Amino acid sequence: MREQPRTAGDGGKLRWQSWLVLAATAPWCAVKIVGYAATSWTWATQTALLISLGLVFLVWLARAATPLAAVTGGLFTAVLTLAPQPGGPYHSGLPSLLAVFLLTWGATRFGRSRKQQLGVAEDQRGRNAAQVAANLGVAGLGAAAALTFPSSLFAVTVVAALAEATADTLASELGEVLGGPPFMLTSWRRVSAGTDGAISLVGTLAGSSGAVLLVLVAALTLRLNVGQAVGAALGAIAGLFIDSLLGATAERRGWLNNDAVNFLSTLAAALVAILLVNS
Repeated sequence: MREQPRTAGDGGKLRWQSWLVLAATAPWCAVKIVGYAATSWTWATQTALLISLGLVFLVWLARAATPLAAVTGGLFTAVLTLAPQPGGPYHSGLPSLLAVFLLTWGATRFGRSRKQQLGVAEDQRGRNAAQVAANLGVAGLGAAAALTFPSSLFAVTVVAALAEATADTLASELGEVLGGPPFMLTSWRRVSAGTDGAISLVGTLAGSSGAVLLVLVAALTLRLNVGQAVGAALGAIAGLFIDSLLGATAERRGWLNNDAVNFLSTLAAALVAILLVNS
């Protein structure tokens, strides 16, 4: 929910955290995809892989990510589409992932001239691989686990993580343009746009609305019941505030970089959702 663009620049000394997030997610998903395809080379598997390749090309064509980031996103797309759900790709994590892409892509480009004036516009090269892993890695790991242990619990994990990633981006990108000077979550003092841990009312509402919208998409396609949908939405909103809290404390003090904060926030959203659903 921080009012800043999605950049990877957190100083060279913390760059290892970005690589750690990438290494902890993408290779594991790749291994699970290969293993699943080797034992279940069905029409559904082939369709999922073709869809993933198509999205890699579209993301690269739209310049929404670097080539390596597009491939990384393709891995997460594949595992989210392969995760066993009766009914094929439509009843997988694919529709939710497409909703994430459309919402965040639109929000990133909304008011770009204003963001450039404020110095918070996203790099025109798009997101890099670590940023993709930071936002989609937890959802990818949940889907990878579902390939081995099918469970509705993993669906809640995936949805909460994707909803938090959506909420975070919408809160930041729309809040920078529409929210005016943000304030610090820890001190309530006004600060400039792009400050770690800064929030605005407009950004908060935009992010929360985005999370709810994403959960609604998932509820229809992943067949979540009311309790699971509510738990995922509340988990995502909780993760939104945890993101700002980590930004205002650990990131500002140089302990965590932006990729680590994003990854931990989606993880927190998933854990909160699981606790709520099981309570």
